[in-house]
Amino acid sequence: MARTVARGLLPGVPRTMLEVRVRWVLAVVVVVANIVGGLVVLLFATFVVPDPPLRDPEHVHLVNAVAFFGYPVVAGPIALLAGLWLWRPVVSLVRGGGMPDRVQGRAVLLGPLRLTFLVGALWGVGAAGWAGLDVVLFTGRLAVKTGLTCLLGAATTCTIVYLLSERLLRPAAALVLAAERPRRFRLPGVTTRVMLAWALGTAIPVFGLICVAVAALAAPDIDVTQLAITILGLGGAALAVGVYVTYMATRAIADPIKSVRTGMAQVERGDLGAEVAVYDASEVGQLQAGFNHMVAGLRENERLRDLFGRHVGEEVAGLALERGDIELGGETREVAVLFVDLTGSTRLADTRGPDEVVGLLNRFFGVVVAVVARHGGWINKFEGDAALAIFGAPTELEDSAGGALGAARELAVRLRAEVPMLDAGIGVSAGPVVAGYIGAEQRFEYTVIGDPVNEAARLSDLAKTSPGRVLASGTVLELAHLAESDEWEFGRSVTLRGRSRPTRLGAPKSPESTRGPVVPGPAPAPDAEGVRRVRFPRPLRRGRRVLLGALVLTKAAKSAKRVTNGRAKEAPQEDG
Repeated sequence: MARTVARGLLPGVPRTMLEVRVRWVLAVVVVVANIVGGLVVLLFATFVVPDPPLRDPEHVHLVNAVAFFGYPVVAGPIALLAGLWLWRPVVSLVRGGGMPDRVQGRAVLLGPLRLTFLVGALWGVGAAGWAGLDVVLFTGRLAVKTGLTCLLGAATTCTIVYLLSERLLRPAAALVLAAERPRRFRLPGVTTRVMLAWALGTAIPVFGLICVAVAALAAPDIDVTQLAITILGLGGAALAVGVYVTYMATRAIADPIKSVRTGMAQVERGDLGAEVAVYDASEVGQLQAGFNHMVAGLRENERLRDLFGRHVGEEVAGLALERGDIELGGETREVAVLFVDLTGSTRLADTRGPDEVVGLLNRFFGVVVAVVARHGGWINKFEGDAALAIFGAPTELEDSAGGALGAARELAVRLRAEVPMLDAGIGVSAGPVVAGYIGAEQRFEYTVIGDPVNEAARLSDLAKTSPGRVLASGTVLELAHLAESDEWEFGRSVTLRGRSRPTRLGAPKSPESTRGPVVPGPAPAPDAEGVRRVRFPRPLRRGRRVLLGALVLTKAAKSAKRVTNGRAKEAPQEDG
């Protein structure tokens, strides 16, 4: 993950640039910060803070100048060697790559603070030595002046070192914090940084003004012009340094917050891949890490919701998430049911390998799922080589019967075109069912129970011998809107297996034209009278029902006549 962070979370900072930053951050930051601090000391000691009364000012200035310019010659190499020793784990991390160990992680995250302490310690030693030199050789008032100016320069240098090194090491800190939680480190937080900026930009210059005021009261002979220059210098330094330090401290806090805001905007747009770089081990870094954990949780929830929706259907998943608490039981709903079942699945498993069978079934069910979803239904369950689809529950449909009929017609066409090596029967029924959660508290499922489910299953069995491979009950045709019901025609009535009431059959008009060429199969089953169904030419289809009715009436009249004649013949024999 650390490599991913280095490449993706901080764009524009490749590993080569990161190594350059780490290699040169010590030299550049330390040198620049010390030069700025030295200039502050030099300007304040020379032009701003007035000198106390001295016997030989030129000699005093010469001794102090030698001490001021000579100390960096001794302290500079010490600071460089000590800094390189502190920086070795950081350089090895960015040079070698990989996951950082604990030593490298602490070196990166604590590097700015350690470097600041090192520079501050050297400045403290220099201030103490310079003040002690003035106390021994000259006067205590001069020692106070040199000591205060050195402290002002030390504060300036330390603040610049910390803020710049922390900013330049953010890519390396992102590598460490990508593999380790920020809470394990204790670094200066928002409050400490703000107080540091206040101390450098406000407190120290104001303290210098207070010292100048005290010196003016203690030595009334101070020139008014010199006092005005001192006040203007300290005030100008407070304004200039205060603006810069406050800006740097504010950016150190605002940049992480801005990255979190950018990530939140991505999440609001639906992009759950949003992630921000965690390059701060303070509470600001914890905010960044918290955002990443939150988005990771959202991704996990979305993944679980997607899996849940694939297992039970998006409609059922949405219903469960909306209701929250789920209770066993259900409610009566008017739905349409579509049942599709493969023909010859046993022979298919016997003649083909298991992997091939699974591939064919996946292709088969892929077509079924797509067609059912297109018409507003959902797959309630897969039963081996069969599928049960529901229209009208749990989401209500304006024309559930029409949706089921349209899905059946389209499914027959697509199965013949996309899975021609398989054959299936499709049955459609409609009516009242109980839709709800069935099972136990530990394990349950959303399903529908009722007579239409059984009727659709029986119709799919009967459809396997039908020319169009699609049959529907007359109830569905009566409930469907005219736009869909006009595509169907009524047929004979049969009593399906396991049912006591007859079911009037319905089939799509011109099944040959809707399904393409029909694969040769069993001949149509004879009806109850032993006569096979005959498809009349299209101009005579409207009168088919009348003709069939007339034939039935004629046949019934002949039967009645034979019965009457038989009774008439038997009557004289009984009398005899």
